[in-house]
Amino acid sequence: MLKKVFTAPDPGRVRLRFAARAVLGIGLAVVGCGLAGHSLAGTVTGGLAALLALFTVADATVRGQVVTTALLPAVGLPVLAAAAVLHDHPVARDLTFLAVVGAGVYARRWGPRGHSLGVFAFMTFFVAQFLHATTGQLPRLYAAVVLSVLVAAAVRFGLWCYERRLPAAAVPAPPGGTGLARVTTRQAIQATAGAGFALVVGQLVSGQRWYWAVGATWWIFVNTASRGETLVRGFRRVLGTVIGIGLGLLVAVPVNGAAVPTAALVAVCVFGVFYTAAVSYTWMMLWVTLLAELLYGLLGVLTPGLLALRLAETGVGALGAVLAVLFVLPVTTHTVTDAWIQRALRCVHACTAEAAARLSGADHADPGRRVAELEQLLGRVRLSVAPLVHPLNPMLGRKRRARQVLALLDDCARETRGLVAVAADPEASHDARLAAACWRVEAAVEALTQRGADDAEPLSATAHPPVVEPALAHLHGLERALAELAAPLRAPSGSPLVGA
Repeated sequence: MLKKVFTAPDPGRVRLRFAARAVLGIGLAVVGCGLAGHSLAGTVTGGLAALLALFTVADATVRGQVVTTALLPAVGLPVLAAAAVLHDHPVARDLTFLAVVGAGVYARRWGPRGHSLGVFAFMTFFVAQFLHATTGQLPRLYAAVVLSVLVAAAVRFGLWCYERRLPAAAVPAPPGGTGLARVTTRQAIQATAGAGFALVVGQLVSGQRWYWAVGATWWIFVNTASRGETLVRGFRRVLGTVIGIGLGLLVAVPVNGAAVPTAALVAVCVFGVFYTAAVSYTWMMLWVTLLAELLYGLLGVLTPGLLALRLAETGVGALGAVLAVLFVLPVTTHTVTDAWIQRALRCVHACTAEAAARLSGADHADPGRRVAELEQLLGRVRLSVAPLVHPLNPMLGRKRRARQVLALLDDCARETRGLVAVAADPEASHDARLAAACWRVEAAVEALTQRGADDAEPLSATAHPPVVEPALAHLHGLERALAELAAPLRAPSGSPLVGA
C-alpha cells in the first residue's frame, strides 16, 4: 500500500495539481463562508459542497464539467430541504434516504454526470444528518452551498483550469443492457437493500450516528461493477478506517478542535484525499476518516468512544454491502471482467488500424485518441481483476492466470503506444508489410473476442525475422502478446478467469 502511493506515476503532475487545487478551492470556499457570517454548521456544509464539486465532477470535457457543476445545487438543495423537513419524522426520513441511495446509484447509467449528481444528492442528505439540520437552518445552508459551489467553480474553471491544456479524457461507457440485465439497475437495488440493512442495524448500534453505516455502504458501491470489486472495496474501506482511527487517536484527539492546528491538518487531509484517491482507496479512506475526526473535534464531541463507534458503524455498513452483493441480484466478477477485456482488445485493434492509416498518409486518422481510451479501459480491467490478485485470495491458480492476463495486456498497451508514437512522426515511412501485419492483429483480436472462442482455432505467434522498421516491430510484438493471451483467456469451462 505504501509503495503504491509513493511510487505511482503521475504524468504531467495531474494528481498533484488536482490535490493542490482542491486545497485552494475548498479553503477559499470556507473563508468565503466565514466572511459571509455563516455558522460553523453552514461553513462545514459549504466546505463539503466545494469538496464534492472539485472531486466528483469528471466529465470528459471542460464544458461538460461546467454544466455538471452548475447542476449540483439544483439536485442538492431539494434533497437538503427534504432531509431538514423530515428531521423529526424518522420513518419518512429513513425511507427518503433509501430512495436517495437507490436513485443516486441508478443515475450512474447516464455516465459521469449522473454519477456526480447522485453522489452530491446522497452526501447532501448525509451532511444533513451529520449536522442535525432543521428547516430553520435551510436559508443559511442554501446560501453556504451556492456560495461554495460558485467559489469552487471559479477556482476550477477560472483561476486554475489545467484541464484546458490536456486532451479530453476518454471515459468508458458503463456496461449496457436493459432492465435487470443493466449493471447499474442491479446495483441500485443492491445498494438500497444494503443501505436498508445498514440503516436498521446502525440505529440499533447508535440512534445518533446510524448514518455512518449507511454512508459506508454507499461509498463501497461507488466505482464498482461486480461482486468481487465490491467485496474488495469493502475490505479496503474497513482497513482505511481502522488506520485512520488509530491516527486520529494520535493526532485529532490531542488537538481537540484547536482552530489553527485543526485548519492546517484539515488542509493536509484534503490534499491526501485528492492525491491518493486514484491509486489507493485504503489511503483515501484513511484521510477521510482523519478529516471527519478533525471536524468532530471542531464541533466539540470527539472522544475515543466516538471513534470506536465509527469503526462499529463502518463494519455494519460493510456487512450490509457484502450481504447485498452476495444475495441480491449478484453481478459476477467473471461476467464484468470478460466484458472489459473484450473492449480493451477491440480498442487495441482500433488503435492499430488508426496508426496504420496514419502511416499510409490518412491525415484524418487519430490513433492518440484511441490510446487514451485504451488506458482507461485497462484501468477498468485492473479494477475488475483486483479481487483475484488480492493478497488474501486463496485461489492461487486463478491468481497466476489473472496476473498473466494483466501483464500481457500491459504488453499490448506498450506496443500500441510505441506504434502510435511512430505513426505520429511526420517522417515515418509506410512499409508494404504493415497491411499484412495489421490484418494478423485484427484476426487475433477477432479470435479472442468472438463468441464461442473456446472452440476456435488456437492462436500462434507468427515467426518473423528481425526488423529494423519500428512500426513493424511494434506490430510483431502485438501479435506475440495476443497469441500468448489465448491460453489464459481460453480456460476450460469449469475454470473461468475469475470465479463467480
